Amino acid sequence: MSEQSARTRHTAQDLPDRYREALLPVFGTPQRVLARGEGCRVWDTAGTEYLDLLGGIAVNSLGHAHPAILSALSTQAQTLGHVSNFFATIPQIELAERLLQLAEAPTGSGVFFANSGSEANEAAFKIARRTGRPRVLALVDSFHGRTMGALALTSKEAYRAPFEPLPGGVEFLPAGDEQALADALAPGDVAAVFAEPIQGEAGVLPLSADYLRALRRLTREHGTLLILDEVQTGMGRTGNWFAHQAVPDVQPDVMTLAKGLGGGFPIGAVIAFGAATHDLLRPGQHGTTFGGNPLAAAVGLAVIGTMIDEELLQHTRRVGDQLAQAITALADPRISGVRGEGLLRGIALTEPIAPAVVTAALEAGFILNAPDPSTLRLAPPLIITEAELATFTAALPGLIDAAAAATAEGAR
Repeated sequence: MSEQSARTRHTAQDLPDRYREALLPVFGTPQRVLARGEGCRVWDTAGTEYLDLLGGIAVNSLGHAHPAILSALSTQAQTLGHVSNFFATIPQIELAERLLQLAEAPTGSGVFFANSGSEANEAAFKIARRTGRPRVLALVDSFHGRTMGALALTSKEAYRAPFEPLPGGVEFLPAGDEQALADALAPGDVAAVFAEPIQGEAGVLPLSADYLRALRRLTREHGTLLILDEVQTGMGRTGNWFAHQAVPDVQPDVMTLAKGLGGGFPIGAVIAFGAATHDLLRPGQHGTTFGGNPLAAAVGLAVIGTMIDEELLQHTRRVGDQLAQAITALADPRISGVRGEGLLRGIALTEPIAPAVVTAALEAGFILNAPDPSTLRLAPPLIITEAELATFTAALPGLIDAAAAATAEGAR
C-alpha cells in the first residue's frame, strides 16, 4: 500500500472521531460519512454504495449531482452569487412568479424567500401575529421546525421542554377532529391554524380530504388564516405540486415551502394568497440576509423546469402507487399497511422494530429512516425508477427478519 493510500485510509477511519471533536452533538453519531452521490445512489468514504430512499429527508428531488442543478449553479455563479435585499435579481423575480403560477394563487398574492422550512414557518407565524388575534392553533403530532417560533407550533414535548418558555398563544388540537376544531374557532379570536397535509415526522400520517375541507371551511367562516406547511409535502413530493391540490377547493391563505424546492440547495418560501394576506407583513417587519439569493433562486427554477420537462409529477404518482402496491402484495403479517401519497410513504409495522430495520437496511445498502418506532419512512428522489424501488421491496422481508433477530438478541 502506497503512503498516499495509507494516509487516505487512515483519514477515512478517523472521520467519525473528527466529527465528534469538531461538531456540536445535536445529531448524535453519524451513521456513515458520505463522499459522493449520483442519481439515486450515494457512496461512503469506504466506497460502499447505497440506494438513497430518503433523499435528504424529501430534499433531493432530482437526486444527487443532477446536471440541471450543476448547470444552474455554475451559470449563475458566473454573474451574481449574492446581493443584499436592497436589490432584486432576475432569478428571484422569476422564481416567485413561477411559484405563484404553480400554486394557482390569485392576483395580489406574493412570495417571501427564506433559507429553510423553519424560517418559512417563522415568517408565517409572524404573519399570523399581524392579524392582531391572540390565539394560534396547530395539530397534535405536528412538526414545523426547531427554531423558537416553529418549535412553539410543534407538539412533541421532548422537542419543546428543554427550551420553554416558547412563544405563547399556541394550542394543539387532535388531527381529524372537526368538532374540536369548530369549538376552538368559535370565540373568533384565532389568528391562524397551522397544518401539514401529511404529518411526515409523526409517521407519514395524512389528513383526510374531509378534514382538509373542514379546515378551509371553518377557518374561512371565522376569519382565521389557514396556513399549510408544505415543507415536506410540496414541490411534487406527493404527485401534485402541492399536496393540498389533491383536494378541490382547498387553497390556504399562507403556504410554506422548502426541502424539494432547492433539490439540495438551501431555500425556503412563504406564499401569501390574495391581497389581504399579502399586506400583513409591512416593510421592516421581517427580513433575511440570504433569502432569495440568486444562486438559490436559479436552482429552484432549474428544479421546477426539470420536473416539468421530465414529467416527474406523473412519474411520482405512478411509481409511488406501484411501490405501495408491491409492499402490500408481500402480504407480510409484520407489515400492517402503507400510508402517504406519491413518493412520501410510511410503511407501518406491527412491532416497534423500525429503528432496527433501518440499521439492517443500511447494512444491506438502503438508506431510509424511522420517524417513530413502528414506521419506516421513504422519501426518495423523484427520479427513482420502478426497478430501483423493486430491489428494496424484494429485500424488505429479509430486513425485517434481521431486525427482529437483532431485537430479540438485544433483549436477552
